[in-house]
Amino acid sequence: MTGERVRAIKQAQRESFLLREISSLYVRIVQDNPELQGVYITAAQLSSDGSTCTVYLHSAQGQAHYDQVKDKLILYKPSLRTALAKASSSRYVPQLVFRYAEGVERQERVNDLIEQLKKEGKL
Repeated sequence: MTGERVRAIKQAQRESFLLREISSLYVRIVQDNPELQGVYITAAQLSSDGSTCTVYLHSAQGQAHYDQVKDKLILYKPSLRTALAKASSSRYVPQLVFRYAEGVERQERVNDLIEQLKKEGKL
């Protein structure tokens, strides 16, 4: 395998690990803080140098609800990073950045339009 391919595989494995661990930790956080209910993790993306992990979250109630919850979620960043450091064999733990996952809303709208076309018999 080429060096680029190996690097891409390693990065995908690291992203998968981070998503799994952060999701597991987030479930515990939501149990402790019910204000965070309704916001869920959709993806985790690691920067090319591995220094930053962008965690994408979505709320069924919309971006306004996510914006209200984000400030509370940011308070958990240090404890999330500490828990990731304990679970990881890596020397460095990436900085966590929380972003709203806009693609989920678009996907839901497309699915709704497809269902509407099916009901009308046009598809």
